[in-house]
Amino acid sequence: MPMIDMTKALAVTLSFGLAGAALAQETAPTETQPADTTTTQAQPETTAPAEPAAAPAQPAPAAQPADGPGSIYVKETYDDWAERCMRGAEGQPDLCQLYQLLKDEQGNPVAEIGMFPLPKGEKAQAGASITAPLETLLTENIVIAIDGGKPKVYPFSWCDRASCVARIGFTAEEVATMKKGNKATMTIVPVAAPDQKVVLNISLKGFTKGFDALPAPAAAN
Repeated sequence: MPMIDMTKALAVTLSFGLAGAALAQETAPTETQPADTTTTQAQPETTAPAEPAAAPAQPAPAAQPADGPGSIYVKETYDDWAERCMRGAEGQPDLCQLYQLLKDEQGNPVAEIGMFPLPKGEKAQAGASITAPLETLLTENIVIAIDGGKPKVYPFSWCDRASCVARIGFTAEEVATMKKGNKATMTIVPVAAPDQKVVLNISLKGFTKGFDALPAPAAAN
């Protein structure tokens, strides 16, 4: 099954080799012509048209700072989870979530999960954003089980050019189970092999400390 490139979580650096030296300019030899004794009428000189003035150089656009609004950074790590944040605009708080990259048995990155607390009073205590490959069979949904418990099915929300996303919610009971648990499993089905299942482990090591460290959002009016 082809694996997605995690462009949101991984950066790719391209290296270009620069080769070659400046070429020496060759001057063609000048031949000496015999003097012409024939009288010829002088021709008027032709003046080449003046070159147009070069346009003034335009200043290069200012580069966006790497730590400007919208940039992503890791604020803290909690064992197998990372607290990833996006810088807010001036005067706005940064948005943070717990993040984990999910890999298959060969160590290939397959999916991502990000979790964040929801305002008090909501039916769900935590929200989650799960990113899966485009080659996922959407009709099979996402199946998550915590520590071998009863699996629950969650539908996908949308797909873009890079991946398919599920936005789901976890109840207070489910969050409590995750805090006490060791691992959860997430199952997806590839389109190319609908009779097979891809089971990914979600480590819960560090989840409790990381989730409790996230600020609880204010309740909506």
